Amino acid sequence: MGVRHINPEGLHRSPAFSQAVVVEQPAKTIYIGGQNGVGPDGKVVGDTVGEQARQVFRNLITILESEGASLANIVHWRIAVVQGHTFDEGVAAFQEVWNRADPPPAITVHVVAGLGPGFLVELDAVAVV
Repeated sequence: MGVRHINPEGLHRSPAFSQAVVVEQPAKTIYIGGQNGVGPDGKVVGDTVGEQARQVFRNLITILESEGASLANIVHWRIAVVQGHTFDEGVAAFQEVWNRADPPPAITVHVVAGLGPGFLVELDAVAVV
């Protein structure tokens, strides 16, 4: 597909993220806007980072599948977590859905003062198909 996940020598290697992802040829790219723990009814699902992160991943999977893609196609995501909350539960939710045989995407994590009402975590992503 022309996508390479790179972890150059001299940089930390992690099973949770790649240092960079290179797309070498034209491909369908899906830019996914910030997803929160919002269910199909428009209401916030859960009051913990873990519960909301699980819904975020359900939302991502729905979007990706609508375009014939999967989580394995994600090359980058940016995660925002509200200050005072740990993202450990979010990492656990990620591990529940991520196929460890797939190289993980590049990530950026921000701790923020706040998100929309009731939101504890938000994730946006870029996928290449």
